[in-house]
Amino acid sequence: MALHSLQHDGNTLAFDDTGGVGPLIIALPGMGDLRGEYRHLTPYLTQAGYRVVTLDIRGHGDTGAQWTDYSAHAVGRDIIALIDHLGVTEVVLLGNSFAAGAAAWAAHDAPEKISAVAMLGPVVRDPPQPPPFFIKAILEVGFAGPWRVNFWTWYWDTLFPTRKPADHRSYRAHLVANLRENGRMRALKTMIDLSKADTEGILGVPPKPTLIVMGTKDPDFRDPTAEAQWLASRTRGEVMIVEGAGHYPHTEMPEQVAPRLLNFLKGVR
Repeated sequence: MALHSLQHDGNTLAFDDTGGVGPLIIALPGMGDLRGEYRHLTPYLTQAGYRVVTLDIRGHGDTGAQWTDYSAHAVGRDIIALIDHLGVTEVVLLGNSFAAGAAAWAAHDAPEKISAVAMLGPVVRDPPQPPPFFIKAILEVGFAGPWRVNFWTWYWDTLFPTRKPADHRSYRAHLVANLRENGRMRALKTMIDLSKADTEGILGVPPKPTLIVMGTKDPDFRDPTAEAQWLASRTRGEVMIVEGAGHYPHTEMPEQVAPRLLNFLKGVR
């Protein structure tokens, strides 16, 4: 897919577009990852007749690295700017991890433009229990020196606990090269440090059809299933639990996620 871009908030947003005239899906990767995260899910969606646009979030990929605001709310505004740029009136959003919160903000701020939201491994609130002090210490040390890219990609590897995609090694090399660019790791660390209390406060307002996809081995949560059920109670959403999957169920097991997602989308249409 050809790379596209638009200017917004004094910087560049980069995105891919499969084209076509089908219903539009905008997909957003989580922090510390690239728009190519959806490379294994997108073919299922396009074969079903959807047009898929995949956006690099602030600080990542081919989107500009230097921004004054890296919050989920700011990324939500980027989504709305992209929708306006594309000239469409109704969109389904897919958001992974941090970007699930950005999707929630876009639905909150422009409900007339968003028809449904799918959240994949969503991180949309601060942990109910603060992490132990030694976890915070490990993070500070991990991001403090020239080893920070290796530290992040070591952690990123653990997010695929059952199986890695066949192209994992080459994709990982591309991710590492991008994170080594000036300003990328600073953007990532800023996002990690931000509170998500504001995002938690707007979940499900206004209500939208919502699908929550969570892997049972997602290491970002003490109890991934309980987290998915909590979020469903806030959004009146549906839940799909993917046995054995980690933080990227749509990448690790797209053959399971795609049929459930397409069934959800049929209900929206």
